[in-house]
Amino acid sequence: MGFGQYRLWPLNFAKSSNEIRQSRSLRIPPTAGFRMNGFLRRYGLFLLLCLTGFAVFFCSYLRIPVLPLYAASLGAGTAQVGSINGAFMLTAGVFSIPAGLLADRLGRRRPAVCGILAIAASSFLIPQCGTPGQMAGAYFLFGAGLAAFVPSMLSQVAESVPPERLGQAYGWYTTATYAAMTLGPAAGGYLGKSLGLPPVFYLSAALLLLPALAAGALLPSSPASRRTDPHDLAAASVSLLHNRTVRACLVSTLGASLCFGAFLSFLPLYGKEKGLDPAQVGLVFSAQALTNVASRIPVGFAADRMDRSGLVAAGLLCLAVGLSALGRCDSPGSLAACAVVLGMGMALSFTAIGALLAEAVSPFRRGLAMGMFNSCVYLGMMGGSLSLGSLMPAVGYPSGFAAGGAAAVVAALLFFRLMGNRSRGEPSGGDSPRPLHSPVPEFSAMRRDGEKESGRDIPPPEHTNPKEE
Repeated sequence: MGFGQYRLWPLNFAKSSNEIRQSRSLRIPPTAGFRMNGFLRRYGLFLLLCLTGFAVFFCSYLRIPVLPLYAASLGAGTAQVGSINGAFMLTAGVFSIPAGLLADRLGRRRPAVCGILAIAASSFLIPQCGTPGQMAGAYFLFGAGLAAFVPSMLSQVAESVPPERLGQAYGWYTTATYAAMTLGPAAGGYLGKSLGLPPVFYLSAALLLLPALAAGALLPSSPASRRTDPHDLAAASVSLLHNRTVRACLVSTLGASLCFGAFLSFLPLYGKEKGLDPAQVGLVFSAQALTNVASRIPVGFAADRMDRSGLVAAGLLCLAVGLSALGRCDSPGSLAACAVVLGMGMALSFTAIGALLAEAVSPFRRGLAMGMFNSCVYLGMMGGSLSLGSLMPAVGYPSGFAAGGAAAVVAALLFFRLMGNRSRGEPSGGDSPRPLHSPVPEFSAMRRDGEKESGRDIPPPEHTNPKEE
């Protein structure tokens, strides 16, 4: 039965009083079919995006706990395992921006599907590798796949909901993806123990084909905005950097990601120095992950009702306090408390940044903006790991963690400076100050975006010509 038949269902009920009484006795409202149909028409794409994001990250992260063990079985040492993960982060960071450009040029669906297939191919290739260097090459493909997938999905999230619900949308979507990042490694560890290491990689590759097929069949073929030629896209990439809101979001993303990268990289070593066993270190990681996941939806609602820039700043300060205090703690309980503060900082900053960034740019530049955001995430995490990794042997863990916290404070100050200049009326490329929960017509939002980026009146982008499709 199609959706068109469901739309007629309430009218059929109105024809018969007996049927109306029967529906009341069953406690089925006569308009239930109409409401469900309206909900699916309004939010069906968004639900599909959340499910696709969850499936891709869950299947991808099945291999996280078994990859170091498989690399060690091939003779890889600690440094070589680190280089494999470094190849992934570097590739994801470098390729996210051109992948975002492709999402604006080709539409959102093709980069997303190709990204999923690249991730699946990397999972399939890892068991075929005979050396750690070959594994790094397979993880290069993993990074390229995520670089293509993430900006396309983040762009579609912004295009699938009304402007006044951007915060909620990013709260729900990132909750789905971070829940997958938490559950995937747990399931992968269990499967690795039950099935062995190579079958986990093959299972990951096979399962990834399901969201690839769903995305290819159900996602829209192109964005809602017009397509542009490569010269226009190159100009757009430069003009976005003149957008103060975009620059503020990217700076804050770098600061937050640096803190998170330091936490992920050095907590196990610091915990071992303080006498924690691996299970206790895992509980500290779980405290951060659960807080991060559980806080995303409430923060998303707050981002639609409060000043999003305040939420970003609060998140950066939470990251600074949590990471700095981490180096002063030596018990599992106190370390878990710091991890909770870090998780809250992640939820506050990244959820609000996603909504701010989506609102600051026109739809036909949103893929590029999300590519820049994703690039800053991975390059920031890699930078935190590398920079503090070279600093901590000289100054110790407490001072090293404090330096990471100081970087978050600097990012918060730069964020306030850029957003403050924008609010005083300097050209920013974003929307003028307004209550962030109030809806904005798409035409006027895109018009203001063009006016402020270039300092002159630019007409809004044309609607997509069906013949161009």
